[in-house]
Amino acid sequence: QVQLVESGGGLVQAGGSLRLSCTASRNIYTFNSMGWYRQAPGKQRELVAAITSGSRTNYADSVKGRFTISRDNAANTVWLQMNSLKPEDTAVYYCNANVESRFGLGINYWGQGTQVTVSS
Repeated sequence: QVQLVESGGGLVQAGGSLRLSCTASRNIYTFNSMGWYRQAPGKQRELVAAITSGSRTNYADSVKGRFTISRDNAANTVWLQMNSLKPEDTAVYYCNANVESRFGLGINYWGQGTQVTVSS
């Protein structure tokens, strides 16, 4: 089992920045990938950013150029640096880890979620 602990959410004005962190309970360098998803009320959860074990990254079009995902294997931590925040970025942000099981299946683990609110 993998436990994911998130921090860094809060209230910020439009144009401001926040840095989210996600710390895993065991070595993240063995994970297939880690990422950040977000969900606003009445909307489906969507991928924001992801990083693979090979350090390849993927971003939603809406955040490209503003958000950066990074990883520190020694600290078992993934960060999401969010700059130039917009009100439409307001959502609950969830850390995700995709972990290979002993049977060859990718198992998803989720953090508890952290609220990000961007005021206009």
